[in-house]
Amino acid sequence: MFAAAIAALRQTFSPLLRGVLLKSIGLAVVLLIALAVGLEAALTYFVDVPSYPWVETTLQVVAGLGLVFGVVYLMPAVSSLVAGLFLDEVAERVERASYPADPAGTPQPVLRQLLYSLRFFGLVLLVNLVALLLLLVPGVNLVVFYVANAYLISREYFELAAMRYRTPEEARALRQAHAVQVFLGGLLIAPLLFVPVLNLIVPVFGTAFMVHFHRRIAPLPLLRAPDGAAVIEGRPV
Repeated sequence: MFAAAIAALRQTFSPLLRGVLLKSIGLAVVLLIALAVGLEAALTYFVDVPSYPWVETTLQVVAGLGLVFGVVYLMPAVSSLVAGLFLDEVAERVERASYPADPAGTPQPVLRQLLYSLRFFGLVLLVNLVALLLLLVPGVNLVVFYVANAYLISREYFELAAMRYRTPEEARALRQAHAVQVFLGGLLIAPLLFVPVLNLIVPVFGTAFMVHFHRRIAPLPLLRAPDGAAVIEGRPV
C-alpha cells in the first residue's frame, strides 16, 4: 500500500502527469470559486442585517471565515468530480509507464463516466454538508469529515480504476471483497484534504494511487487478445 502511494506521489509531480495535474488543478479552482461565489450570494440573499457599520463589518469577517471553511469542506466533492473527468487520462499514462507488458485498460463510455462522477459528487457534497453542520460539536466533525471522506474517496477512486478492466458490478464486488484494504488506502489520501493548495492534487494523486493499488491487490481479469487467444496480465494462457 505504501509502495503504491509513493509511486503515485512521484508520478503526480513528474512530467508523466504534470500536464493533466495542471488541468485538474485549474478546473478544481474554477469549481471552488464558483461554489464560493454561490455560497456568498446565498448568504447575502437570505440574511438580512441591520445597516450598522460594525454589524456589517463583523458579518463580513464571519462570512469570509465561513467561506474559507466552506471551501475546505467542499474540496472532497470537487475532487470526486474532477477525478471522474480525468481518470482515464491519468490511468492510461500510469498503466503505460508502470505496466507496459500488461494489456491497457478500456476507457469508460463518456456518459457513464459523467453520470458516475455526478452521482458521487452529490453524495460527497451531502456527506460533507452534514459534517459542516457538526461544527458545533468540537472534534466530532473533524473525525466524521476524515473517516467519511476516506471511505467515499477510496470507494470511488478504486471502482473507477477497476472499471477499466471490469464491469461496474465486478468492480463493486472486488471493492467489497477488499473493503478493509481499500478503506485503509483512503485513509492515506484523505489527510491531503486538510492541507490548503496541496489538496488540489488529490484527484490526480488519488487516481494514480488507486491504479497501482488495484493492480497490487487483484490480478487482472481474463481478457481476449485481438486474435481471440486468452491472455492474463498480458501473457498468453
